[in-house]
Amino acid sequence: MSAGIAPYDFDMVSKLAGKKRANPFSEASVWQPVRAGWRPLWAGFQENGFSVEWHDFQCDGALDWAGSFHPDSVEICLNLDGHAEFSLAGKKRELAPGNAAFYFSGRERLAARRLAAQRHQFVTIEISRGFLKRRVRETKTGLHPQILPLLAGSAGASTVSEVRRLTTEQQRLIPALRNSPAPLAGRGVWFESKVMELMSDFFFVPAADEFFCERQKRVANERVQHVIELLRGNLAEPPDLLELGRRVGCSPFYLSRTFSQELGVTMPQYLRQLRMERAAELLCSGKFNVTEAALEVGYSSLSHFSQAFCQTMGCCPNLYPLPRAKAA
Repeated sequence: MSAGIAPYDFDMVSKLAGKKRANPFSEASVWQPVRAGWRPLWAGFQENGFSVEWHDFQCDGALDWAGSFHPDSVEICLNLDGHAEFSLAGKKRELAPGNAAFYFSGRERLAARRLAAQRHQFVTIEISRGFLKRRVRETKTGLHPQILPLLAGSAGASTVSEVRRLTTEQQRLIPALRNSPAPLAGRGVWFESKVMELMSDFFFVPAADEFFCERQKRVANERVQHVIELLRGNLAEPPDLLELGRRVGCSPFYLSRTFSQELGVTMPQYLRQLRMERAAELLCSGKFNVTEAALEVGYSSLSHFSQAFCQTMGCCPNLYPLPRAKAA
């Protein structure tokens, strides 16, 4: 969970939703079963036309996700972990970990659920039709064909876009959304700029002369994301560079260079980050002590683990998580 976000008050949400008679829609009841797993990062949908939310939860049964979709709006999902499933006109589409898509629910309700017994981590960006119209009214050329009906106000049919891999930039954006670097007074402007950035990514299609360049970037990004999945899948004994190159279909030297160019860090540095983040999760769970967490992420030396953890997380593992001051 993000340390900078206070627990969400479901009772208060219910009271406020009841007072908003002009627009009584509230998604609070959908997230009630997972409660603290839902965190609004920027809750300005009614006032500003968009909102940004972080989700991190595990549920025993499948969760009806569609009930959280705002009417007359489009939603982008950046899906880090957990499988989601959309159903529309008898056809199903899966949103797997590391993927993204946009969708909206028209008069024919879009069915969507989060699958049971999985950890779900994802960001959603909800964008009202009014906000969309204000931001793209001057430039309709190149708009994604699935966005045009919503823009025209004829959202009779629900839709789910093609599923795509999260790009490196989107991967980097998620931690920033969870802990905005902007000062409080400028946070609304900062979030709006990030929403606009994602709109440009998802709601427009490239021109024909951009295809080759875009393909090269896409292939490089897909290779890097595949490597991340392989590393994340076995932190204790990750594949070596030679094996990673074989699995993604390029030379180890080229893969190492591509990885550093895409992420701005070397592969060993990124692996250490993944290991420390996983170790922090284990320590937060209360089910692992420091030695057990170190072994779980591939460290046989407790001193080396402690040094790496301190450099990455900012405190020694035996002090993590740091006690947080209670809100007044």
